[in-house]
Amino acid sequence: MAAKNKSRDLTTPDLVLLSLLCERPRHGYEANLELERRQVKDWAGVSRPQVYYSIEKLAQMGMIAPAKSTDPTGGPERNVMSTTPKGRAALADALEREDWTVHRDRPPFGTWMALSWRARPGVFMRQLERRRKFLEAELAREEHTLKAVKEEVGDTYPEAIWMVTLVVQQFKLELKWLKMVEREHRRSPFASRKARVPHPA
Repeated sequence: MAAKNKSRDLTTPDLVLLSLLCERPRHGYEANLELERRQVKDWAGVSRPQVYYSIEKLAQMGMIAPAKSTDPTGGPERNVMSTTPKGRAALADALEREDWTVHRDRPPFGTWMALSWRARPGVFMRQLERRRKFLEAELAREEHTLKAVKEEVGDTYPEAIWMVTLVVQQFKLELKWLKMVEREHRRSPFASRKARVPHPA
């Protein structure tokens, strides 16, 4: 019974879709297009199949329902869905959970940094350069997104602006930190050490 109840918990895709449908009714195809436009994979990791699964699940749970304008011959992708009072209440309840606020990210680059003392000579600086180029590209993309969001929502939805601003500031901070790491690594007596790691045959 516990496993069954667990499967009915609202997942991140469920909550993202509920929030989107709170804005206005949409069908599945339109919802996916809008989430792609908003680059949902960057901040919530929601895929196209997950959206359709969430539509079915939320409909069965009575949290979304066909809108009055739905064409019954349109198929599941074209059935316009809107939130129900139950769905809006469930979304509000989910947003009160403490677990939103007490997680720590485990970025792969942080793990790599912790293990990097075993890398072969020269690899450390090459990886820093790769990370720097990646961050610069992502920063440029997020700054473009921030500009677009400001033009689209203005002061209507400042939460969207705050979210993208946080990402921009995180990228800027890590770029600054990378410069510090590179500078200190060059001065470190360990910069020229020989890692005892055999090359593959």
